[in-house]
Amino acid sequence: MKTLNPGGFLIHPGGYRNLYCYKKSVILYDMTFFYIEKYLEPSDRTYGQMKQAARSGKQNIVEGLEDKMTSFDTGLHLVNVARGSLQELLEDYEDEIRSNRLSLWKSGYERYDGMVQFCLDHAEVEDYAKYYEQWDQETFCNVALTLIHQADKALMSLLKKMEADFLKEGGVKERMFAARKDQRGF
Repeated sequence: MKTLNPGGFLIHPGGYRNLYCYKKSVILYDMTFFYIEKYLEPSDRTYGQMKQAARSGKQNIVEGLEDKMTSFDTGLHLVNVARGSLQELLEDYEDEIRSNRLSLWKSGYERYDGMVQFCLDHAEVEDYAKYYEQWDQETFCNVALTLIHQADKALMSLLKKMEADFLKEGGVKERMFAARKDQRGF
């Protein structure tokens, strides 16, 4: 527990940029932006929906962890909104696979295991961006689906950690009361 003011009640959330779920969400945003520019028309409603879902997944992680400093409820809610946004994006990519009659890669498919391992081993935008021009639509969709599943798992772990932190440290109102009580010498 790292407080901004020793003896105080504000706990700094720490750096979100190194979180696995955040890194995966940044990759997803960049990939999705490239994907919609390449495969969708700006007038297509899906274009805007996918862009916004990818952006919301990333931004709500940031906002949730920052807001957690003064409102645990808000922080928890926004991290879960990030999950919801990425689930929406997952549906969009699955729709793209179905509507374009592409193959959904699963265990046993020749490229599936290698793709999953690549996604597990790589969490930087640069690791993926160098392939954007080479990937076909099917590859884009399947890599995105894999990243979404990995980000979702990481977000669930983050939510469980937030739950454990709350049970251990309490919410900001509890810490405010305890700090005030300590200040008064009760």
